[in-house]
Amino acid sequence: MAKKKLLADIVNNSARFYWMPADVLRDRRFGDDERHAILTAWVAANDTHAADVTAALRELEGRGVNHAAK
Repeated sequence: MAKKKLLADIVNNSARFYWMPADVLRDRRFGDDERHAILTAWVAANDTHAADVTAALRELEGRGVNHAAK
């Protein structure tokens, strides 16, 4: 699956691909901007994990460096 298609699928249904929002931070396939898009879409679609998504977004923003997979 192409990375662009995978990202679109994940953004549309994050909970299908990740157990918890913090798992998005550990996914080395994506850079910080892509992780941010995933987490933002997750909380917009379902606030079940809103606090976890908020914590993950804070951690992501605190990094200050793009940790994309090579």
